[in-house]
Amino acid sequence: MIGPGWDDHPRARRGLDRPARPATRTEPCPAPRGPERQSPGPEGGEPQVRPYETMIIFDAELEEPAISGVLERAMEVLRTSGGTPGSVERWGRRAFAYEMKKRREGYYVLAGFSADPKGSAELDRFLTLADEVLRHKIIRLPDRRLAATRRAGAPASAASGTD
Repeated sequence: MIGPGWDDHPRARRGLDRPARPATRTEPCPAPRGPERQSPGPEGGEPQVRPYETMIIFDAELEEPAISGVLERAMEVLRTSGGTPGSVERWGRRAFAYEMKKRREGYYVLAGFSADPKGSAELDRFLTLADEVLRHKIIRLPDRRLAATRRAGAPASAASGTD
């Protein structure tokens, strides 16, 4: 016994008796207007300056003037790209947990700054190319951490990374 043919199946005719889809909207959605639009979008606008921190590990065999020279060049790269350098904390020589580039210790420096994302990328490029730098890491400070620092009584210039 042969079952019903495909033409007799209830789903075979579903496309014929289904109403046509409504036409899709072709005009773009309107952009928000007024004060609620504060961050720049794909249309452009002011670049958003954000606070960052960077940890830089220098070769421990370098002399102090060489480390200071690289730090000054890094801050100059930051200034030319529109950023503002902040506090610089020199942690000094520290032993590594494991060997890095055939070294057992490095000279640690923690630096804060504020810049737009392009300025941060330019600093990252400079530190990657610098032979004196063993490793570095740039992080963007979260907004919650900044708000907590300001509430704790720190001056606004220290919380934003400017001096």
